[in-house]
Amino acid sequence: MLSIAEGLLIFIVLGESILGVLGNGFIGLVNCIDCVKNKNFSVIGLILIGLATSRIFLIWIIIIDGFVKLFSPHLYSSGILVECITYAWITINHLSIFFASSLSMFYFLKIANFSHHIFLWLKYRINRILPLLMGWVFVSWLFTFPQIAKIINDYKTGKRNKTWPLTVSKTEYAAYQILLNLGVIFLFTLCLISCLLLIISLWRHNRQMQSSGLGVRDPSTEAHVKAMKVLISFLILLILHVIGIAIEISSFSIPENKLLFIFGMATTITYPCGHSFLLILGNSKLKQAFLKVLRPLNN
Repeated sequence: MLSIAEGLLIFIVLGESILGVLGNGFIGLVNCIDCVKNKNFSVIGLILIGLATSRIFLIWIIIIDGFVKLFSPHLYSSGILVECITYAWITINHLSIFFASSLSMFYFLKIANFSHHIFLWLKYRINRILPLLMGWVFVSWLFTFPQIAKIINDYKTGKRNKTWPLTVSKTEYAAYQILLNLGVIFLFTLCLISCLLLIISLWRHNRQMQSSGLGVRDPSTEAHVKAMKVLISFLILLILHVIGIAIEISSFSIPENKLLFIFGMATTITYPCGHSFLLILGNSKLKQAFLKVLRPLNN
């Protein structure tokens, strides 16, 4: 039986998941229609479609995993469901962060203004950078999946061994975490660097505008600010996503603490849900399409 607080948090989780599926579905649908109309798949369109699709699957995985652990934990006893959900979560989570990082890189290379030859080389080869990032995701999977297989095998062994979980040193535990999140760490660092360079680009641009006496509210400044909002919101929500996962994992060491686990779910699902609406509000095409959808509701 759930308490009032637990029921309220589950209601919030369900509300977030519904909004997240609708928001990401809207982003994917608008960009699919745009690609069909123009008979051309743009880089930004493919990134947004991939991002929206991966996040819809991510939301479903978080919800299914959470509800099974809350209401039917015996389904995990065989280890088969654990294996399926774990591999699916690792794959979809990495893809979601890959597409979000690709979007951040796209904004940075399109908007930032640097004269360095490396930046210019990257700027005119953005179509080649995305496959390289995807290649890095595949490489990270080569490190991650063997570790996941070992953890799942230990989990299955633990079900037959009363001494499980096994004690591991802090160094070994840290190495496990780094290997499991190698791809995410790299992509997060890439987004952080892009955000910092975009801030530097905006600062230099504003200084040039002020020295020329033209003011600071020009289209380039507006583009910088919009891109920075998208990047910073992504970084903040990704940090919340990681914190939520950590809360969910740590809640298993506290017996019968469903409230903490559900709170972790609510925090985890904020990332795929919240960022989709920030993208809609920050993208003129998506915002106009969203307002068209809302217009009949206001009449």
